[in-house]
Amino acid sequence: MTINILISDPLSEDGIYPLRQEKELDLNIVSNTGLSPAELKGIIKDFDVLLVRSQTKVTREIIEAADNLKLIGRAGVGVDNIDLEAATEKGIIVVNAPDGNTNSAAEHTTAMIMALARHIPHAHMSLQEGRWDRKKFVGVELKNKTLGVVGFGRIGQEVAHRAKGNRMNVIAYDPFLTAEKAEKAGVAYGSVEDVAKVADFITVHTPLLDSTRHMINEDIFKIMKDDVRIINCARGGIIDEDALYAAIESGKVAGAALDVMEEEPFVGHKLLDLPQVIATPHLGASTIEAQESVAVDVSNDILSYFKFGSVLNPVNMPSVPKDMVAKVEPFFDLGYKIGNLVSHLTDEAINEINIYYSGDLANFDVRPLTNNTVKGILTRNLGNHVNNVNARYLAERNDIKVNEHKSTRAKAFLNSITVELVTDHTTHKIKGTLLAGLGARIVQVNDYVVDIVPDGHILMIRHTDKPGAIGLVGTLLADQNINIATMQVGRTSEGGDAIMVLSVDYAVENVDFLKQQKNIFDVKAINL
Repeated sequence: MTINILISDPLSEDGIYPLRQEKELDLNIVSNTGLSPAELKGIIKDFDVLLVRSQTKVTREIIEAADNLKLIGRAGVGVDNIDLEAATEKGIIVVNAPDGNTNSAAEHTTAMIMALARHIPHAHMSLQEGRWDRKKFVGVELKNKTLGVVGFGRIGQEVAHRAKGNRMNVIAYDPFLTAEKAEKAGVAYGSVEDVAKVADFITVHTPLLDSTRHMINEDIFKIMKDDVRIINCARGGIIDEDALYAAIESGKVAGAALDVMEEEPFVGHKLLDLPQVIATPHLGASTIEAQESVAVDVSNDILSYFKFGSVLNPVNMPSVPKDMVAKVEPFFDLGYKIGNLVSHLTDEAINEINIYYSGDLANFDVRPLTNNTVKGILTRNLGNHVNNVNARYLAERNDIKVNEHKSTRAKAFLNSITVELVTDHTTHKIKGTLLAGLGARIVQVNDYVVDIVPDGHILMIRHTDKPGAIGLVGTLLADQNINIATMQVGRTSEGGDAIMVLSVDYAVENVDFLKQQKNIFDVKAINL
């Protein structure tokens, strides 16, 4: 059988060499770049594989016309140009190359740190303009300075490794970083605030999520050391650019090195008017080696799929086998929501995930259900990057152990799922079930028995069980024009710790007005 492969964006010829030299499979490789959407739609039905970078927009319309397409390969990390939902519905696997540009991004970050410390771009421009301003460009050494790394994934770890080679101290923040992992990497660790207070240089390497947008903001700048230097070679939006501008203007921040901003291209941005800022036009992955590497990774995944039926870097969910759908699919949404809810109960790094299946569920192959539940847990910090196919892989990469437990015994419900998160200091769990005719229910949160519909906007409030607590919360929410749709309360003992779970009509962005109350000691705002 001939496998027809369309390459619709310019790719490194060395990167697709694995496809060119393949002998076992009969590959017909067609390179046709610069196609209009209409042209691509007109020919896509003839191909089994579509290989793209970022230029080609693989829309639902194109996917629906792809009658024979089995796999879409993205030679790079982001898949914003591919309609993943449409591909999944069509049964088309999408693969990418998440690690191909790690080294290049880390090297670019390191170069920016050094250029910022020694004023290299501005000194070069001064010479070009005919000036010899040695005294103007006195820099600082990296030795014995502290580098704060916000986001300690693969790129963050590579940057830290290089910083230690320059004899810097390193402190890192990451939602998955534990004391054991930090010790193994030879770095200190703490919260974003901890990093901000001690670092001389701060570099960010998180994905851009609702939880990380403007993570470095006015409040964080206020607690930073004077003359701190800021680097962003990750994603525009992690740093509040207005707050950064003000912090540089005030003298709090000595300089910033930026490869990305919220709106690109960022020619003419006001930050570029500041002499303390150096910038590059999103060059983190722009090396010959990185472009080759991402193409090689995707090429090898294409070969693996057609030879062995598996891929290393999938980014969407393949169809669940039909004989499994009827058995476990009704629990998919429940598992995801339990996972997402329990992830909000702790801000500590997770060491272990235990998923307990009780009742008839214990008789089934629940691996797809486990993947979906783990996806719900990791989505809080990894966003849409995590999916049903790569959830277990991402958990493993972050040193999180995932355990399945099965018991055909069911105490109160025909079937139930309990998800337990274990951290260095705490254990949290949530139990849920499907009630006949009523749908999904959360029936236990830690030691509290509840009855919650896991949907919409939820406030989870831990408080002291005292008269007036419920009325106080209702009044405080009313003062903020927040309407309560439902309320559930639970307690372990009279006058002890209690929990209040409310569904409200819209998302609550700031819960400080609740946290400030004397007998309220924790508030979580969760959007499902």
